[in-house]
Amino acid sequence: MVKRLQYNILTLLTLLLGLAFGALVYRLIDLQVLRHDELSAKEERNSRHAFLVKPRRGDILDVKGNLLATSLFVKTVCADPGLMGNHQPAIARAIAPLLQTDENDLLQRLMPRVRQNANGTISTNHYVVLKRKVPLEIWQKIQSTMTNLSFGVDEKKLTRTQQAFYRDLRQKAVVVEPLDDQLRVYPNQTLAAHVLGYVGMDEHPVKGSGIQETSGKDGIEQSFNTDLAGVPGYRVTKTDRRQRELVALREQDVGSHDGLNVVLTIDSVIQQFVESALVEAMNQHTPLNISGIVVRPRTGEILAMATLPNFDPNDPGGVTPDKRKNRVIADVAEPGSTFKIVVVSGALNDRIVQLSDGFDCAHGHFLFAGHMLHDHEPYDVLSVQQIISKSSNIGAAKIGIKMGSARLYEYIRDFGFGVRTGILLPGEVVGIVHPLKDWYRVSIAQIPMGQGISVTRLQMTLAMCAISNKGLLMRPMLVDRLEDRDHRVVAQYAPQRVRQVISESAAKSMVTALKTVVSTNGTAPKAALEHYTTAGKTGTAQKFENGRLARDKYFASFIGFFPADNPEVCIAVMIDEPKKGYYGGQIAAPIFKQIAEPVANYLNIRPEDGSAPSVAANVAMPIDNRSVKTAAARSQSN
Repeated sequence: MVKRLQYNILTLLTLLLGLAFGALVYRLIDLQVLRHDELSAKEERNSRHAFLVKPRRGDILDVKGNLLATSLFVKTVCADPGLMGNHQPAIARAIAPLLQTDENDLLQRLMPRVRQNANGTISTNHYVVLKRKVPLEIWQKIQSTMTNLSFGVDEKKLTRTQQAFYRDLRQKAVVVEPLDDQLRVYPNQTLAAHVLGYVGMDEHPVKGSGIQETSGKDGIEQSFNTDLAGVPGYRVTKTDRRQRELVALREQDVGSHDGLNVVLTIDSVIQQFVESALVEAMNQHTPLNISGIVVRPRTGEILAMATLPNFDPNDPGGVTPDKRKNRVIADVAEPGSTFKIVVVSGALNDRIVQLSDGFDCAHGHFLFAGHMLHDHEPYDVLSVQQIISKSSNIGAAKIGIKMGSARLYEYIRDFGFGVRTGILLPGEVVGIVHPLKDWYRVSIAQIPMGQGISVTRLQMTLAMCAISNKGLLMRPMLVDRLEDRDHRVVAQYAPQRVRQVISESAAKSMVTALKTVVSTNGTAPKAALEHYTTAGKTGTAQKFENGRLARDKYFASFIGFFPADNPEVCIAVMIDEPKKGYYGGQIAAPIFKQIAEPVANYLNIRPEDGSAPSVAANVAMPIDNRSVKTAAARSQSN
């Protein structure tokens, strides 16, 4: 009886084991044969990923090789809340200061989130981004902090399972993305900000990378974005369930090509001279804005370009959009008396007038086409040269009338007004030059005075450069060359001629007249330099509002060059609505001198009086790693 019972039990167990084995065999056949294609495809989708390998963005350098913009590789720090148990408060308290983020906000992101999918499966989040653009040294501090973080337990007395939990907590709960991101850094903060521009982050991350794309949003960063950005590569690889790369199973790895370096014609030292002078002028005259430009007339190379108010491209969102606007190329204004160089040089070129010819300036009042024109002084007869040195509106108007509308319009266009200069920056406007058919009867008298026409600050500067350059207009040159990472030249830019606007002899006569402007008999004696003959022109334009002249609102300017007969540099200063003083000769001319003197020393321009040039200002602006790291920390904190 007992043996029979044992036999039955053994038979039952054998039958159960057979059924279990049969079920296992069926399951294996189902998984490996019947559903093989379906499950293989699912596994491939879940574990196989293509990562975009971003190239390093190229640097922007000044003409001497000093860094103006560079990129640092940074980390995207993320976390797995599912590995933290109930230790989120301790972790948030420890790493929030390193990430420079609010502890409570970080704690909320570290808390597990339970969700249910469409199939009713309940899961916990295993991935949350804590912060992007984290410098490597900060990530290393986070790793050290997590390794040494105490959770209030003696881990040596715990079971192996418990010890494994704390090991994973320290090593795997807070990690970084497998691919580095980049942080754009501007070591000199606001220096040349409107020239450099900045980079911005696109709204959507690159699929599969977890990294958001950045691109140039203004300035050189935008104009040369394709060259700076380089060519991305890609990596096809396998990942584990936490989306970490299994390097041994990497399938494809196509390397990226780093972006090119853009070397500007800007000289950081001269740029600093200009910006420092503009800051002082802003404090003294409190205008809406102020700009300064330094150009080599013979080549069109721009050595400095600045406008205030300024901004820090490390934190472009920290200012209003109007402060990011490059007013040198994006603002237009009536130029006032600086525009007299166009009509007078054109008349000299056509031999309609000579410097010694006299014009009756009607004692400061001249009625033409129903409009009364005024001079700031009651002049009578002035020579053409005196019309320039005294800046007579009536004299310029009468020269324009003698020249005629058609020829004046031709010279306006030939000097480059009404078209873009071609500078390699976004946002340039053409100004306002009305077609000849739309001129009023009085236009032929008002335009020579710098009224009824609107120009950009760069256009007016280049027109003066053309006169100083023997009548030859040059295209503005802002980029010297493109280089690869090893500083091998990929593309070299060269000066470009636009056209011969006036003859060399007419330009020489015009320079003779412009020299008198900075004499004691001219409107800008405050622009005179001690060791160099200087030439230039003042401008004081009363602004229009709602179709009429605005009271106490002026646009003041001075554009000059030196040495006058063989110019090395042309410097322009433009001031919009100064509050303390408004004549160009009173407030813009001294700023010209404040910039010109250190520029002459720095460039070692030989004095015309035979004295030795000073070398006190002849210094370089090296950028070391400390300043780059400081700027990186500032960017990361923003």
